[in-house]
Amino acid sequence: MAAPTLPPGFQPSYIELAHQLADAAAVITRKYFRTPFDVESKVDASPVTIADKQAEEVMRAMIRKACPGHSIFGEEYGVELGSGEGSRYTWVLDPIDGTKSFITGKPLFGTLISLLHDGTPVLGIIDQSIMKERWLGVAGQPTTLNGVAIQTRPCPELKLAYLYATTPHMFSGATETSFNRVRDAVRIPMYGCDCYAYGLLAAGLADVVVEADLKPYDYMALVPIIQGAGGCVTDWRGQPLRWSPPQPGQELVESWPGEVLAAGDARVHSEALKLLDWKL
Repeated sequence: MAAPTLPPGFQPSYIELAHQLADAAAVITRKYFRTPFDVESKVDASPVTIADKQAEEVMRAMIRKACPGHSIFGEEYGVELGSGEGSRYTWVLDPIDGTKSFITGKPLFGTLISLLHDGTPVLGIIDQSIMKERWLGVAGQPTTLNGVAIQTRPCPELKLAYLYATTPHMFSGATETSFNRVRDAVRIPMYGCDCYAYGLLAAGLADVVVEADLKPYDYMALVPIIQGAGGCVTDWRGQPLRWSPPQPGQELVESWPGEVLAAGDARVHSEALKLLDWKL
């Protein structure tokens, strides 16, 4: 599978804007981390805080000002369609990936920022504001962690791999059956890192991440980061992770894959795909 390259017309200022978005969100998440605040429940029963909302609001405002034609899709405020040639670009935002970690004072949440061109992620940031760690992935360029190039580590067989998933409760029915086959084949399965697990994989500290029940704002930023570090990331069928804003009449949830497989070594990715054996 060929790694994507930057599209013609991609502006270096988009990378600088992504850093500015992460900086702005970090001010808010640090302000509220380990302080008293109310926790609301969304329609799907997932939690949301004032920090989630304020961080996304400030990022959206900055994008509208800097790139008024671009589309925006965020976890808290949905899709905002762009216009003209700029609408080929979509910013996908998760102000706090790992809200449950944030609520309980665990500094393994992250702000996820990605930029898609015609549905393909070409720029991604994971920002951990408390530990001040920032991963940057740009299509066709080496991934960096705090400005230093990083690389995934070799792992020739799945039986030697350290696996992460956010929680075993994200799997049910068919996804649980498939996940359990991979879980039982690895050296050590671990849980609880949210997006931080993908950063560890990109940095050569873990080998495989298998997750389900995800949305584009959960994984689009991770794609350029993992690819630029030498890893593989796809859906459970081995297909590229792509997403475009829905067309009129199309349900939002119909337009994205929900299962993600990431591996630092292509051999482990291939072996895990065979065990997942995902047909749905």
